[in-house]
Amino acid sequence: MIQVNQQTLSPNPAPLGPAPAMPRVRILVVDDDDEFRESLSLNLMDEGFAVTTFANGPAVLEHLAAGESADVILLDWRMPGMNGLEVLRELRQRGVMTPVIFLTALSDDIYEEAALAGGAVDFIDKSRRLSILVRRIELIAEGQRPLPDPSQQQPPPQVRLGALELRFDINRAFWKGSAIDLTLTEFRMVSQLALKPGEDVSYRELYDLVHGKDFLAGSGADGYRANVRTFIKRIRKKFRDADPEFDQVRNYAGFGYQWIPG
Repeated sequence: MIQVNQQTLSPNPAPLGPAPAMPRVRILVVDDDDEFRESLSLNLMDEGFAVTTFANGPAVLEHLAAGESADVILLDWRMPGMNGLEVLRELRQRGVMTPVIFLTALSDDIYEEAALAGGAVDFIDKSRRLSILVRRIELIAEGQRPLPDPSQQQPPPQVRLGALELRFDINRAFWKGSAIDLTLTEFRMVSQLALKPGEDVSYRELYDLVHGKDFLAGSGADGYRANVRTFIKRIRKKFRDADPEFDQVRNYAGFGYQWIPG
């Protein structure tokens, strides 16, 4: 079963603002297994996707009928009341052509053939690694997106800031030449901080990189701060695994964080 992933410039550059936010792939997860659905959604959000979950077919159909949309739907097969194939058929009858990936424990060819014949674009066993699912989602979503507007400003492919190197072409970070194994969300947070060295970046600004602007989570109006602190703790550990002296991410009490140039 797919597991929770704990992992997973040119010299003297011109001043840069924060990298423009890339369009986030919107995913609907439909699965009646509460534990699996929660674990999967957390993993996908950590990889940078915008995720909405549903415990059954009628709920996601109602969501879409209300005018909501998505880039990809991840659909379980065996669900009470209305199975995944019935959900897919209803979607297509309503003219909803969002790509559907079946994510199921049913591995028999007969199910895969029925899913593809019904209009699904992929059929993935739940035992496959998360990285495989993520790549399949990206490939399918990219096929649905229009080509980028060349007139729109894009971040440079490579940025050096002291000992830090950010590679926006591959979403990877390097510290003193060592690759840091960041998730996509962690890479975005590091970029947001490092491209504003010495400036305060709020909890809210960092959290919006995870769930989208104005998303509310946690307990109370400021509950999202605990989520940001968890991300920062993981980011610090990954950098310190490469360099025990790393101390570039500083907390601004009650507000957020700073990247200290060095």
